[in-house]
Amino acid sequence: MVSVDARPPRVVDDERRTLLTHLQFQRESLLRKIAGLAPAEQRWSPVGSGTSLLWLLRHAGFAESIWILDRFARLDLDGDLLCNDLQPDDTFEALEHRYRSVWELVDRVVTDHDLDARCRVDDDMPDPDLRWVVVHLCAETARHAGHADILRELLDGTNGR
Repeated sequence: MVSVDARPPRVVDDERRTLLTHLQFQRESLLRKIAGLAPAEQRWSPVGSGTSLLWLLRHAGFAESIWILDRFARLDLDGDLLCNDLQPDDTFEALEHRYRSVWELVDRVVTDHDLDARCRVDDDMPDPDLRWVVVHLCAETARHAGHADILRELLDGTNGR
């Protein structure tokens, strides 16, 4: 079994920087799980839901787009950013580029807005503040990076953050 581990950063100064640093660590952890595998391995799913490494990457970009760019910033988004379904022509390179582009926009929005600003969500729950949304994205990205860690270990024995 191969372990390629990276420790999470310790940031103790600014709240916003701490949130974004931890989100970035989780983003990069997810990418590390997928990099270097053959396309068939990236699409492989051992579970009935169809979860694959490549779908996790598409979903991560979708989640940040829907929460920050759509619901919070109310940007007019390309339809692909709001698509959560793995497409037949999706590749790691294309989805990695998409994800990196999304996180640049997301980081800019989070940097430029008050963490107490409300995210308008159309449901019966109170609208969360931007701080809650970033914490939610950290948790979701970490959760999916964990899924990716298990899939990668099943594929070739590699594990670690």
